[in-house]
Amino acid sequence: MNIGIVGLGLIGGSVGLDLRSLGYRVLGVSRREQTCQKAIALGAVDEASLELSLLSIADLIFICTPISSIIPTLEQLIPFLSPSAILTDVGSVKTPIVEGVSQIWPNFVGGHPMAGKAESGIEVAQLGLFRDRPYVLTPTKNTPLESVEKVEAIARLLQSQVFFCDSQEHDRAVAWISHLPVMTSASLISACMSETNPTVVKLAQELASSGFRDTSRVGGGNPELGRMMAQYNRLEVLRSLYSFRDQIDGFIQDIEQEDWQTIEEKLRYTEQNRRLFLQNES
Repeated sequence: MNIGIVGLGLIGGSVGLDLRSLGYRVLGVSRREQTCQKAIALGAVDEASLELSLLSIADLIFICTPISSIIPTLEQLIPFLSPSAILTDVGSVKTPIVEGVSQIWPNFVGGHPMAGKAESGIEVAQLGLFRDRPYVLTPTKNTPLESVEKVEAIARLLQSQVFFCDSQEHDRAVAWISHLPVMTSASLISACMSETNPTVVKLAQELASSGFRDTSRVGGGNPELGRMMAQYNRLEVLRSLYSFRDQIDGFIQDIEQEDWQTIEEKLRYTEQNRRLFLQNES
């Protein structure tokens, strides 16, 4: 099987490294010649080009571009595709992609490997990036079963934990555990920077340690990716933010009323339930 990858960044490069190590022939396409050369040098692809026509012999193609580019990329790909070619993507928002792509190319399986790093680019692509990480597939009732099975088989070869769900359920769940944290983490950083005393700001920056590092990490990530989360999963991100605002308002009220017992009870509740969201952590 020939594997095609459009977008040779962290995710696309890491997919290539894994699949080439398993003996697949991997063909990559990027917007930049320098990226193509780096991908070849790093062993992420066998061949790389600026031209989508390279993928005319690909049996399965991963679209690893930013969310906003997935459908335009597919439209440009169509003239070069074999009628039997299977397409999948790695976008963190599924509903608009699945609905849009399925009308253009029915042989499409929506995908979301939930793995990554703070850094981006082909330079940080990593063998084994997806090992033991969730890989969500969101086929529709019209998606060819054989195509779903082939994409699932590849995801399992990446040693991922494969999950199937509806695209809308995916977007609502991911809003809670991925998109909301980006917005709240960014708000934390902005709130700290709103301190008007420069001496206090400087001191806070010098004292910041693991607690701040952990809670601010995703808010200091790729701004374009964060913006696209909000844009393409707007309703679910808003739903989660409204709920988060209600929780913050509750803490404000408890502190204003000096209701320390309620605060402790809330924190005991969160202490007990946090672990339910971290069952896949080693």
